[in-house]
Amino acid sequence: MQVELLYHTPDPERAIATAARLCYAPVGASELMETMSEQRVRSVLSTIMGSGHFSTLEHASYTFAVDGVSRALTHQLVRHRIASFNQQSQRYVKFADGLATVKPASIAANEDAGAVFDEAIAVAIEAYEKLLAAGVPAEDARYLLPNAAETKIVITMNVRELLHFFSLRCCNRAQWEIRDMAHRMLELAKPTAPYIFMDAGAPCVGSTCPEGSMTCGNPYPRVIREQA
Repeated sequence: MQVELLYHTPDPERAIATAARLCYAPVGASELMETMSEQRVRSVLSTIMGSGHFSTLEHASYTFAVDGVSRALTHQLVRHRIASFNQQSQRYVKFADGLATVKPASIAANEDAGAVFDEAIAVAIEAYEKLLAAGVPAEDARYLLPNAAETKIVITMNVRELLHFFSLRCCNRAQWEIRDMAHRMLELAKPTAPYIFMDAGAPCVGSTCPEGSMTCGNPYPRVIREQA
């Protein structure tokens, strides 16, 4: 798996603080953007994060490129509706020279299970290639391709949705592959807006686990958010 941060709103914390401060300021956003002190920016962000008034977080966004993940992962990912996605198409891309796949560690660690997996994948890919050779369109031959098929996807989320995504997918109860991707995304985003992402991640990082009896029982280290 490879996760890359392609782009983010420049100086996202200042942009968000500017949007929030504009509601109460007699001057315009461009002047606020230029003149607010770092201390004032942090004070505004502290109010936002403490009060839960997260609409201003929607004014900053992040775009990630993700390669080498499975279709099983992206089927989960695209359920996050407040986001934009562009994914490598199995309709237009022909995998005539073989298809890379993602093998779960639980299968790779078991010799017998690994053999079953490899055999099933090989049969599916061979059949897929035969359909292509027979002139079947890729959009129809792809019906044979497994959830294990590797894919590439570009993801754009605003900060509010990104925090929600991290709260769900960084949790130990999230599926292992999308959890790995979420942690990598968080590692890339955190240095760009350290105060906003200070306690981002599974709910137990900044608060209490909401899973009740379904809790994993292995919480992440607690982070106490700094106040301005």
